[in-house]
Amino acid sequence: MKYKKIVLLVRRSKVSKRKQIDLSIDKIEEQEKYIEAIHRMNEGLFNRTGYRKSYFCTTFGCQMNEHDSEMLINMLEAMGYVQALSEDQADLVIYNTCAVRENAELKVYGNLGHLKSIKKKRPDMKIVVCGCMMQQPHVVEEIKKKYRHVDLIFGTHNLYKFPELLESTFNRDKIIVDVWDVDGEVVEGLKSNRKFEIKAFVNIMYGCNNFCTYCIVPYTRGRERSRKPGDIIDEIRSLVKDGTKEVTLLGQNVNSYGKTLEDDQKISFAQLLREVNKIDGLERIRFMTSHPKDISDDVIYAMRDCDKVCEFLHLPFQAGSTSLLKKMNRHYTKEDYLKIIEKAKREIPNLAFSTDIMIGFPGETDQDVDDTIDICEQVRYDSAFTFIYSKRRGTPAAKMLDQVPDDVKHQRFERVLEVVNRISGEKNANYLGKTLEVLVEGASKKNEAVLTGKSRHNKTVNFTSGDKSMIGKLVQVKITDPKSFSLNGELVK
Repeated sequence: MKYKKIVLLVRRSKVSKRKQIDLSIDKIEEQEKYIEAIHRMNEGLFNRTGYRKSYFCTTFGCQMNEHDSEMLINMLEAMGYVQALSEDQADLVIYNTCAVRENAELKVYGNLGHLKSIKKKRPDMKIVVCGCMMQQPHVVEEIKKKYRHVDLIFGTHNLYKFPELLESTFNRDKIIVDVWDVDGEVVEGLKSNRKFEIKAFVNIMYGCNNFCTYCIVPYTRGRERSRKPGDIIDEIRSLVKDGTKEVTLLGQNVNSYGKTLEDDQKISFAQLLREVNKIDGLERIRFMTSHPKDISDDVIYAMRDCDKVCEFLHLPFQAGSTSLLKKMNRHYTKEDYLKIIEKAKREIPNLAFSTDIMIGFPGETDQDVDDTIDICEQVRYDSAFTFIYSKRRGTPAAKMLDQVPDDVKHQRFERVLEVVNRISGEKNANYLGKTLEVLVEGASKKNEAVLTGKSRHNKTVNFTSGDKSMIGKLVQVKITDPKSFSLNGELVK
């Protein structure tokens, strides 16, 4: 296979904010012209041959990445592509990447390597890599050097330009690279192909200003930018009109929402929760992620007062040691964190908690791990995402000299995971005999006769005696068989 030349449409810009591209509705309309042109091309192929071009999109990372993929898929389907059963069969493969964990990056490289031989057999296949990894110059250089069969690379700030960039790959034997290092303006008007019709992610802000020493997000997603409250409300109302029952408000730190808004638009996150709660037809509100240093009493009071806000709080603490938290640049202590939890439990007695826990941060000691376990025992999380620290190039923590050996990391990880899983199982056992409100999402993957959904506490609930007409509805389920990571029950008629 002949290797491509490389074309940089936009180099890593040093453009000032005043000169950033105006991402207005005019720009969305411009992209719609490319969508229509590609749609005509694909329809022409179908009319001539009966063959419909297909896509396969793989998403790595967080809910923000999932939501970005929903928007990309919406564009693809508007262009006339249909979903393929596998990446090997697809005419267009997209990897929407994550830079937070090393393991996610390695998977991307592995998948790209797998596609190399397929691309040799099917040179018309298009391979697109986008997302957070692409905001790191060394990653782009790695792909340009070792994975020359890739057709298109773009980042997180110009997702709206995907149709134009895809069109630029047609009839060209060149790698197209379009990565911006400026914080993109908030683009309104991008539609999404929602993974679940009854549930939807809604971005309320983009970027992060916290610069935790282990985290690459501020460098890949940019600085904080809040959406206007009216645009958020309008989007949710539109979703509800189309059948959405539950929304999850997304931001790297939702508690910072509103700080970048103009004075005539400025509201706090607590105020936004109260406004969303007023939307007729909406049944449930969730949000993530909250940063402990910024969560206010007003947010807790809004959770308490708003009937649609679920009794569930994801509040990452990362490490139980105050000294490690300082080294992580988290801006709170172990005691601060526990006071927040105490306040939330007092105001919302049935509140369920989840968290993120990092093991193996540089300088971590056995006593630090003991402190982490102590927080787990005191808070008693319903669930926890526990992960091993990995170096992220470009972050302060990657340069720290007191890195923890891998074997020690894994030993400590297993120790903490055992505690987390035990507590989760104990928490679930307490639901035996209780009746929960469940939003039915569909049939169980393991058994079509079993329906599954989520409780307000974010518990996965499987139940019998129902039928598919209940999908999208709120039902009452009595728990008869609690498991470690899910609850089984019977429909209450």
